[in-house]
Amino acid sequence: MTSPTQPPAEVRDIEWMHRALRLAEKGRYTCDPNPRVGCVLVADGVIVGEGFHARAGEGHAEVNALRAAGAAARGATAYVTLEPCSHIGRTGPCSDALIEAGVSRVVAAMEDPNPEVAGRGLQRLRDAGISVETGTCEAEARALNAGFIRRMREGRPQVSLKMAMSLDGRTAMASGESQWITGPAARTQVQRLRAASSAVLTSVESVIFDDSRLTVRAEQLALDDEPLNALAASRQPLRAIIDTQLRLPLAAACLSEPGRTLVFTARDAVGGRRAALEAAGAELVVMPVGEDGRIPFAAVLSHLATVESCNDVLVETGATLAGALLEAGCVDTLELFVAPTLLGGEARPLFALPGLDRMSEQRRLVIDRTRAVGDDWWISARPSDGSRDT
Repeated sequence: MTSPTQPPAEVRDIEWMHRALRLAEKGRYTCDPNPRVGCVLVADGVIVGEGFHARAGEGHAEVNALRAAGAAARGATAYVTLEPCSHIGRTGPCSDALIEAGVSRVVAAMEDPNPEVAGRGLQRLRDAGISVETGTCEAEARALNAGFIRRMREGRPQVSLKMAMSLDGRTAMASGESQWITGPAARTQVQRLRAASSAVLTSVESVIFDDSRLTVRAEQLALDDEPLNALAASRQPLRAIIDTQLRLPLAAACLSEPGRTLVFTARDAVGGRRAALEAAGAELVVMPVGEDGRIPFAAVLSHLATVESCNDVLVETGATLAGALLEAGCVDTLELFVAPTLLGGEARPLFALPGLDRMSEQRRLVIDRTRAVGDDWWISARPSDGSRDT
């Protein structure tokens, strides 16, 4: 019978898993391309060890938790946000480490979508006589690793479109001038979105207008944990530019920044500029073009996922590419920063969506979250599936 002061076992499992999820969150900016994972070891209602995966090539969450627990891990319950791995990558199988440590029970939030694991780690634990349960806080665990799951299951990354706009839906003056619409607090959040991304994708037009460095800057990232702040800023996301006709300026600021700059271009546009751009720091990826003369977005995203192991791609661009990505169904989430200002009817719109003549053709969004950031508003939304609320 449950003690009146002791919550039911299911409630305790949820509480410990929430702790593991908070630990996994610590790897949001640093462990790419690996999934974000946290682990808590509990014995007799007390945490005896915990850990998270901080960086690819370093200890996984389970190994770090076991190291912290030492001999106290024997007989403990392990709460882990993702199925313990069963294959040998840069580190050994975590399922074997848990077996050797003598844990008695493993509670995993979800199975690993990686086909190299996909239930094998859990089965290995069961074969060793360890009690295994899955599904505790699964929705939260999936949300934490949405990009990793999509890459493993669909061969493409999770795509987030970041836009900053005025209250009247404008992103820049007619001249292209756009700095700054939003305030410092919103720009800090953008830095965090970049830091949490595998790659930042943009168009050559945006680079020509803004000459953005497309980097994470430690002084603007402003994480509470300073060592984590420095580590996150040191892991620069891949910069990816769609440039069908190779118009990228040789002096573009992004080419001189730490990290890599990929330029997706058309086969017939390579010509003599290839050597000059590569000498300036660009890596050219030659792609076929469709009948419309454009590089297919799906091909770009597939390359980023399968060749570059990108889980999460943040798109920072202008109205043309933003609208085209929406039209192509390549946007999973929208991160919209709205400033309390008006730019007027001559300013540039948020999206170029030609051919919308009827209300029935509107592109509806589902708003998941709205919050204040300084003087601005941050709206997280996603494209609707086409249904309309009544």
